[in-house]
Amino acid sequence: MVVREGEDSGPPPLDLFLAIGLDRKTAENTLANTKVTSNLTAVIKEAGVTSGCDRAVGNLLYRVATEYPSSAAPAHRPTLLEYVVSSKIKKAAQLDAAFSFLVKVGAESFELKEFEEACGVGVNVSLEEIESTVSAVLDENMDAIQHSSINVGKLCGEVRKWQPWADAKVVKDMIDDKLRHLLGEKTETGDKKLLKKKKEKPAKTEDKSKPLINSAPPAEEEMNPFSIFPQPEENYKVHTEIIYSDERPKLSAQNTMELLKAHLEKTGGKVLTRFPPEPNGYLHIGHAKAMFIDFGLAKERNGYCYLRFDDTNPEAEKREYIDHIQEIVQWLGWKPFKVTYSSDYFQELYDLAVRLIEKGLAYVDHQLPEEIKEFREKKMNSPWRDRPISESLKLFDDMRRGLIEEGKATLRLKQDMQSDNKNMYDLIAYRIKFTPHPHAGDKWCIYPSYDYTHCIVDSLENITHSLCTLEFEIRRPSYYWLLAALELYQPYVWEYSRLNISNTVMSKRKLNRLVMEKWVDGWDDPRLMTLAGLRRRGVSSTAVNTFIRGLGITRSDNSLISLDRLEYHIREELHETAPRMMVVLHPLKVVVTNLDKESCMELEAKMRPDKDDASSSYKVPFTNVIYIERSDFRTKDSKDYYGLAPGKSVLLRYAFPIKCTNVIYEKDTENVIEIHAEYDPGRKTKPKGVLHWISQPSPGVEPLKVEVRLFEKLFLSQNPAELEDWLTDLNPHSKEVIPDAYAVPALANAVVGDKFQFERLGYFAVDPDSKSEKLIITILFSILLLLFFTSSSVMLQPSTVHSPMIRAPPLGMVQIDWKDQLPRSPTEEHPPIIPRRSTTKNN
Repeated sequence: MVVREGEDSGPPPLDLFLAIGLDRKTAENTLANTKVTSNLTAVIKEAGVTSGCDRAVGNLLYRVATEYPSSAAPAHRPTLLEYVVSSKIKKAAQLDAAFSFLVKVGAESFELKEFEEACGVGVNVSLEEIESTVSAVLDENMDAIQHSSINVGKLCGEVRKWQPWADAKVVKDMIDDKLRHLLGEKTETGDKKLLKKKKEKPAKTEDKSKPLINSAPPAEEEMNPFSIFPQPEENYKVHTEIIYSDERPKLSAQNTMELLKAHLEKTGGKVLTRFPPEPNGYLHIGHAKAMFIDFGLAKERNGYCYLRFDDTNPEAEKREYIDHIQEIVQWLGWKPFKVTYSSDYFQELYDLAVRLIEKGLAYVDHQLPEEIKEFREKKMNSPWRDRPISESLKLFDDMRRGLIEEGKATLRLKQDMQSDNKNMYDLIAYRIKFTPHPHAGDKWCIYPSYDYTHCIVDSLENITHSLCTLEFEIRRPSYYWLLAALELYQPYVWEYSRLNISNTVMSKRKLNRLVMEKWVDGWDDPRLMTLAGLRRRGVSSTAVNTFIRGLGITRSDNSLISLDRLEYHIREELHETAPRMMVVLHPLKVVVTNLDKESCMELEAKMRPDKDDASSSYKVPFTNVIYIERSDFRTKDSKDYYGLAPGKSVLLRYAFPIKCTNVIYEKDTENVIEIHAEYDPGRKTKPKGVLHWISQPSPGVEPLKVEVRLFEKLFLSQNPAELEDWLTDLNPHSKEVIPDAYAVPALANAVVGDKFQFERLGYFAVDPDSKSEKLIITILFSILLLLFFTSSSVMLQPSTVHSPMIRAPPLGMVQIDWKDQLPRSPTEEHPPIIPRRSTTKNN
């Protein structure tokens, strides 16, 4: 039921957002974005629902506020809202169709009957019609289904082509039922499941005090995120409308049928996308989202994706960055159709610039940068804007031949200096730079700008879908103005939300400053959200891609993704793949007095507690000198303490119970330097506490030494990018180096990239520094291999930290799943280790 209100100031935005059914978190996140807040508030008031509405209606209103096409006339929005609040438009597919219709008609009036037909208003698809269509689609895809090479999302998409207004949930449920009848619960090919069997949950008692809310059926884009993009042959609609400030008629940017036909002949109707990084730094995790969308759309449509380097600024670009980008693209599993450079098209770009001058749409300007800025702020034309075409042609040629000093001239587009869009303020197309280009060499001394180059190269490469983040949305009019001016094919442009992750910065400018000013240890510092940093930290490409896919493809630019969400996917993978090992970070010596000094037992430890085969275990020595964590010993015992104390027993993981019999202090201090203990060879004692430990590998020989590096979140605030002085928010304890930790002998064979779960500590990876000249051989008692480990996670709870191993809870941790280490009964030989660094009881 929709409650309508008259026009008034109304309640505050948060109350409005909650009233239309947004959950509190989404509502509060929305408030963080002033643009979305303003749009959504206006939509709610325009729709007359300030007193509230159904959640399904509210979700559609939110989409109108955030996704209403810029190329659709604002005057048509009230009509759309009327259909939404009256539930004549009640499905995501209908709203998408409405957006497309309004973009196509532009500012022109339209017949409501045509609008309703385009949006499926009043269309009811019967169960019989759905079943008939589903059966036909399944029959058509029977070979692929029987070989498990097709997914449910694709089948739903094919049904939707025939029945666009059918209930998506009904369609999916019907497909699931028919596939179960054909194949059972899952296919037998590998581990790929066609249908996922849902876990049974205990029945819940219905709370009749709460109203029942029917959840909306899953939209097709939830099953296939790329279903929102049109097919190449559909690229004839109006992309955007450019309203000039003078007497010029508005420009409706769209492909002519002749341009589209020529484009389709060149591409064969294939989808062509591009991933276009600028090689001026290392890629961060936001680029992983861009790759997923660019390469993913091409893959889903059986098309191709270019890797194109937007290398228009020779001063910022390096071969190092180009090589890194290609390496990371490959690491993430993407294969480019071609690797190209914008500089490959410098001659074509120059020739097109000459054409613009000849058409009176570009001119050579002599204003200095500060003058250009001032004139733009005042919306004033340059004094050289109306110079003769022949004069601009000669001067532009002089620029190309190096006859004009750097900074003394630019080529500018003649757009609209009085426009409401600042990106139409006669953008610079070319500037003079006497700098050799890393790819093109020293052939050119004038270089095209990004705004000039990007759209033209998109067209020259016949890109069908030009996809970028929302900050580029304001550049859409300039993009299409230039292509229309040159009468070139116009790709379909769509902007998506930028990926923002908590406790870090991801702008290249800020990352570059952190690296160049040595706040961090290079582009691959594990504290950074660069893809090189994540890889060095031990994160796999699979975990990154799974995280990115889970975010979906949206235009909601108001959310800050918690780092915990990424770490969940990292933890899920490492839990299954990382072998367990034991490492002691801050060793405290324990002498087992009732074990012979020359004795050395070989015990079996588990690398994978859930497996019993020989490959899942490793050997650990047990001598009369062992080492435990210094934090696992106290001189005073307490009831809730499960570590070692005078007169108290603990169990050594995979070994024996030991009881503390004596404590040795450093002379004239209270610093404990050694503990004496007795072990229980018959394991008759059943202590509650379990400790990890390291033994001398043989009597009198020091254990394997490793250097362990522990990392926390780089910034203290959730969103440091919003801070004016963001460098003051750096976490001073984001890195800790432990140079002399002890490890089990099995780690001596570890190689760079190996990952482990150090029991009671977390997940770790062998760092590339292990290959450096820091590897040494000592002359002490044995060959000591110096390894470097980078911490990928440590499990700690802030309220229970008592251990000196780490100063504070490592922010950016991946929590360890301890379920596999819990005993089945209290009588098991090895009770569980305490799931934390602290030895306080975990309640």
